[in-house]
Amino acid sequence: MQTTSAKSPEPSSPALDRQSLRPDCGNCFALCCTAFGFSRSADFALDKPAGSPCQNLAPDFSCSIHDSLRPRGFRGCAVFDCFGAGQNVSQGFFAGKSWLDNLDTKDEMFSAFKAARQLHEMLWYLAEAQTRTFDPDASSRAVQLRNTIGQAVGGELPELLSMDVEDLHSQVRSTLMDVSEEVRASYFAAGDDHLDSALTPGADLMGKNLRSRRLCGADLRGAYLIAADLRDSDLSGVDLLGADFRDARLEGADLSKALYLTQPQLNAARGSCATLLPPDLEMPSHWHNG
Repeated sequence: MQTTSAKSPEPSSPALDRQSLRPDCGNCFALCCTAFGFSRSADFALDKPAGSPCQNLAPDFSCSIHDSLRPRGFRGCAVFDCFGAGQNVSQGFFAGKSWLDNLDTKDEMFSAFKAARQLHEMLWYLAEAQTRTFDPDASSRAVQLRNTIGQAVGGELPELLSMDVEDLHSQVRSTLMDVSEEVRASYFAAGDDHLDSALTPGADLMGKNLRSRRLCGADLRGAYLIAADLRDSDLSGVDLLGADFRDARLEGADLSKALYLTQPQLNAARGSCATLLPPDLEMPSHWHNG
């Protein structure tokens, strides 16, 4: 993809506003509860085939056990976030007509949701990459990719379904990694030198005691942080793209300047009102409940 050092135009699609990349379940036909399947596990209390409604789905597309998902064995549902793809597909591509109203649209709607969900997540990351980089070429690439994806998620259904999502994912990943290298480089001096060998992409840090550490600038992309103790630690400039935060302890941790953090990661973790978060992410409700 060609780049230019000239100032890039801002993305034009309204779907690129990060606020629109938040789920609005009231304007969605419960696509996450129908399109995707899951197997009985610690995150799901039962098996559900893809393309079938969850047994907890109410006639109005709400969840009949929404307020008790975790204690009833559906932590996976409480963690999930569609990045706004659900309402976009329901109200945009299908003009507010549900798959129940026209069963002939069911397969297309579910396919559109699966593609849109991936694209919306890419938009979330690219929006951050654009604001964090000082490199005009990286910013230009982020803008170009956001516009390309924005045209797909704000256009016509055939174009969305024909998108080469894997190719886009590869381009997005390359841009995110370039920005990550730039951002992390400005934090390296603040990190704990004796931990550098353990803090690598995809590292197995399950249950690791990383409490009260300055981890600034570490690359924890895809790392397994399940049940890791990160209480009171500084994660400024830490690349958290795809890191697994299930049951990670984040009480008092500073994630306000962490890189590529998402709401699903927070939803999977444990934290408190003392945890510092980026301004466009919210404290999960179960943090309030201890």
